[in-house]
Amino acid sequence: MHSDVDADGDPTDGSAATVVLLRQGPRGVEVLLGERPHDRGSFAGAWVFPGGAVDEADAAGDPVDSDAAARRAAVRETFEEVGLELAVDDLVEFALWHPPKGVPKRMRTRFFAARAPEGELRLATAEFVQAEWLTPTEALEHHADGAMTLFPPTWVTLHGLRQASTVEAALGALDAHELRAFVGRFDSDRTTLYWQEDEHFHTDDRDHRAVPDEGPDADGPRHRLMMDRLPWVYLHSF
Repeated sequence: MHSDVDADGDPTDGSAATVVLLRQGPRGVEVLLGERPHDRGSFAGAWVFPGGAVDEADAAGDPVDSDAAARRAAVRETFEEVGLELAVDDLVEFALWHPPKGVPKRMRTRFFAARAPEGELRLATAEFVQAEWLTPTEALEHHADGAMTLFPPTWVTLHGLRQASTVEAALGALDAHELRAFVGRFDSDRTTLYWQEDEHFHTDDRDHRAVPDEGPDADGPRHRLMMDRLPWVYLHSF
C-alpha cells in the first residue's frame, strides 16, 4: 500500500477520495448517504458518502496522492458502490482532510461534490447495507437524535451545505472557494477535534474547554468540533 505523510510529518496509510452526490429533491437539496456494514471496516455502522482508497490503477502513472488519481478513484468508487456513472470533469474538489492521530486507518482524503447523474442506485452490499437521499439538515437531525452515526468529515460537510437552495448554488459556492485543508488533532479524551486555525491547536492545553454551548471560550480564533454531547457543537470564527 502507498504510504505518505500527513501535515505533521507522520506516516499515513495512503490516499482516498470521497464524493458528495447532490440532487434537487422535493425538500430541497439532498445528498446521498449510505450506511456501512456494522461488522467490517474503519467506518463500521456509520453513514458516509461514497468513496474509498486510491489505488495504483487509479494513479495511471500519476502520483497516488495527486488530484488526478483521486478523481479517477472517486469515479470508480461511485460506480462500484452505488452504480452511478460520473466523469472526472463532473467533480468539484472542495476539501482535503488530513487524518488526526489516533484514527484506525489514516487516509488523507480529497472531498469532491457532483450533481448526481440519472439512474437507479445499485448498492454493493459489501459496501452499503442501505442508502438514503436526505437534506443536510435531516441528516444532522438524525445524528442529533442518536439515530445516525456520522464521523466528523461527514458532519462538517453536511453542516456547510445546510443553507444551499439549489444544486447549482451548492456546487457554485464550493467551486468559488479555495481548497480547504482540514488538519486536525483530538484532545486527550477524543471528545473535541481542533483544526489548525484554532488557537489551541498548537498548544499543550487543548484539554482546556471552558466552553458555553453557544458562545466562545477565548479571544483568539476558533475552529473546533465538540463531540461530548448531542447535538455536536461546531465553533468556527472565520
